[in-house]
Amino acid sequence: MSEVVDRFLEYIKFDTKSDEDSNSVPSTDKQLVLAKKLVADLKSIGLSNAEVDSNGYVMASLPANMDKKVPEIGFISHLDTSPEISGKDVKPQIIDNYDGKDIILNKEKNVVLSPNEFPDLLKYKGETIITTDGTTLLGADDKAGISEIMSAVSYLTKHNEIKHGTVHVAFTPDEEIGRGADYFDVKKFGAEVAYTVDGGAIGELEYENFNAASAKVIIRGRSVHPGDAKNKMINAVEVAAEFMSLLPKSETPEHTEKYEGFYHAYSIKGGVEDAEIQYIIRDFDKESFENRKKLITDTANFINNKYGREIVMVELKDQYYNMKEKIEPVKHVVDIAYKAMEDLGIVPIVNPIRGGTDGARLSFMGLPTPNMFTGGMNFHGKYECIPTFAMEKAVEVILKIIELYSEK
Repeated sequence: MSEVVDRFLEYIKFDTKSDEDSNSVPSTDKQLVLAKKLVADLKSIGLSNAEVDSNGYVMASLPANMDKKVPEIGFISHLDTSPEISGKDVKPQIIDNYDGKDIILNKEKNVVLSPNEFPDLLKYKGETIITTDGTTLLGADDKAGISEIMSAVSYLTKHNEIKHGTVHVAFTPDEEIGRGADYFDVKKFGAEVAYTVDGGAIGELEYENFNAASAKVIIRGRSVHPGDAKNKMINAVEVAAEFMSLLPKSETPEHTEKYEGFYHAYSIKGGVEDAEIQYIIRDFDKESFENRKKLITDTANFINNKYGREIVMVELKDQYYNMKEKIEPVKHVVDIAYKAMEDLGIVPIVNPIRGGTDGARLSFMGLPTPNMFTGGMNFHGKYECIPTFAMEKAVEVILKIIELYSEK
């Protein structure tokens, strides 16, 4: 197998699931185990300055081997996997020469990866695909990105005849729980621009993402025996249902696409006395984003006025913003990646990210950072898979980007 595939199969053995309920940094110690392995691997391929800091951030640099001064660029991926499903004891299956039919991931549990449900699989007929065994995620998000960056840097150290500027690499913890850039030292990293290698299907190139906020809706009811409750009880569960009914039904994730924003109630809990709804709010347009947050607070005020007391409280918190604002002034960073893909016969797919990446926050921290593909599909679940040739192409794109910058 190719180096990138070998690295990927090695790195997915590490359970690096992050924990959103943890207050430690990184949120799980097991991320540090992979971080230390990556430092050792970076040093073994010649990056003697590789290190991991106390927060779990791995950084290293490959010095320039040319006299001409060119921009210093970086490539970034994240260590952790999604807390939504287990990443422990991943048992990958390698499907050679995929025939376009259903792939039985787990016969006992009747878990099937079918092109009827995931039609993009048919694009990879005849290719080698790595899948899960139907019990865990695979870890391509983002150990594929890590493997691709590592393999590209390894290639450069073995081929000193290829002239390049300084290349920086970083692997961050806790991206999946929105903390990947919290302790990222942009100055220490040293790059002028960077790319997160954290996207999906081959060809993806992204420099727009949601503006994002969280909203915790806290409801204080009044519990009274139901047999004597008339005009006394305030049922927090009923109020929660009323609150949700007042938001636009068509503006939820399952009813939106492309540039459409949404409200997503992803958690609800409670009883008569207390209830709580957790929302995420997403929109590409900044004005519409602010209006969405306002509707949440206006809805709370409406209910409070109806009951004549404050029974609904809202805690709003901005999470990240649309990186387009910071990327457009240095659009060449996207143009170069676009050209790199075209030069390699890859059709660039430039779409907005219906989510966020570390690059969104890093762009607002002074490091313009668009996102490029890893080749993986169906992230965060047991149907996750990745064609091996897409990983190999990602390595080629990284090397081509470095080459194009060396010619700038």
